[in-house]
Amino acid sequence: MILVYGMPPHKASTIFVLLLHRVSSAAAASALAVLIGIAVSLVRPPSLLVKKKRMRDFRLLYFFCCLLCFCFPHHGPVKVQAFTGTFGINYGRIADNIPPPESVVTLLKAAKIKNVRIYDADHNVLNAFKGSGLDLVVAVSNDHLKNMSVNEDNALSWVKENVQPFLPDTRIREIVVGNEVLGGSDQELPEILFGAIKSVYNALKRLQLADDIIVSTPHSQAVFVNSFPPSSCTFKEDVLVYMKPILDFFSEIGSPFYVNVYPFLAYTYDPEHIDINYALFEPNLGIYDAKTNLHYDNMFDAQIDAAYAALEAAGFDKMEVRVSETGWASSGDENEAGATVHNARTYNYNLRKRLFKKKGTPLRPKIVVKAYLFALFNENQKTGASSENHYGLFKADGSIAYDIGFTGLKPSCASPPLLSLKDIHTQRGTKLLEILQDENPVFVSTFHCSQPDNRGHQQATAIKCWPSSQDLYSAEASPCHGT
Repeated sequence: MILVYGMPPHKASTIFVLLLHRVSSAAAASALAVLIGIAVSLVRPPSLLVKKKRMRDFRLLYFFCCLLCFCFPHHGPVKVQAFTGTFGINYGRIADNIPPPESVVTLLKAAKIKNVRIYDADHNVLNAFKGSGLDLVVAVSNDHLKNMSVNEDNALSWVKENVQPFLPDTRIREIVVGNEVLGGSDQELPEILFGAIKSVYNALKRLQLADDIIVSTPHSQAVFVNSFPPSSCTFKEDVLVYMKPILDFFSEIGSPFYVNVYPFLAYTYDPEHIDINYALFEPNLGIYDAKTNLHYDNMFDAQIDAAYAALEAAGFDKMEVRVSETGWASSGDENEAGATVHNARTYNYNLRKRLFKKKGTPLRPKIVVKAYLFALFNENQKTGASSENHYGLFKADGSIAYDIGFTGLKPSCASPPLLSLKDIHTQRGTKLLEILQDENPVFVSTFHCSQPDNRGHQQATAIKCWPSSQDLYSAEASPCHGT
């Protein structure tokens, strides 16, 4: 600071710009600007400050320094917003009968779902999302973790192949590294997860993408010792060994803590002692946490606050918790209590309504909850319990499995007497089916279907026909879009 003593403001400001260019974060830039102003006021002789010209020069210089702290490019943990609003959806594709990605983009736009997570970085999906305006989260699968952890160049190659070429037209906002690695049965993956996360982040940094794309990893409830009551929750000791360095790193780069929240699973494990209304956001007595003096009227909020409590116990009380997966199965095995269409619709409808209120949890009321619903489609090739195939909001043909309030979409599972179908001819000679239900016309899709019946009406079975990848219904085609 002594170097600027007696310098004209335009020369001193040049030095300050060079200094600010060296700092690594917006906070450091702000602090430096303030220190510069203080230093100048202390270093200049008082006799000079009383002169009007010198006083004017000082004020101009100080104003310039303060302006830089707002205008200078941000670095470090200041990142692009990777989540628009509060509601997103998981687009899983372990199925052989779901629509192609181009159809899915149109479906998402019509449903006004802005945030989408996929479980890989499939190029067909990335190309389909190009120019859509939808925010996308891609993933590094667990089988890539080892190669990335041992050699950063492998992560760099992955980003160059699966992320960089699609930017900026495909709005890739986040890279998920691994899925539910900690707390699982695999003994090797926990040891290599942190290395893979660092490699992916460093790859983004080398490509100057680290400020635009968040790096994260989602966790299951298996990482916790106990989540009831919420304030008692902590990380398992054998998990914390691997979790702590990840949390340190995420705190440094500004990444949130992602957790999968499934009241459905908690209820199926203990239906005799858990009030299903508490799990479904329906009216109930709720629970009381004596330690925090907080009341919970739904399990979703309680499980999020349990994650906050575990983070706080580990020394990360400032980290945001986001929900990477949540949902309710519409069908399941005999021992999967509560897996019904009614309960699935109730949970997801109430979840969406709760998220749209843009509020926090009882423990963190100022941090708005953001969540990705699981899932977009029923996936017929998933293994495990029968419920794994029945989390979708939409059926394989793109029709709604059950209505949770999406504007402009109606379920095609209604009984035939409730449906009236009319043909609308498009310029390309295909059929645009207009489904009329409850006297509310909604354009659904353009299909290559069977011939009309002898009355000139498309047969009801045509709802299940495959949509053409080129002649799709769109938000712009729908007279109800935006209502």
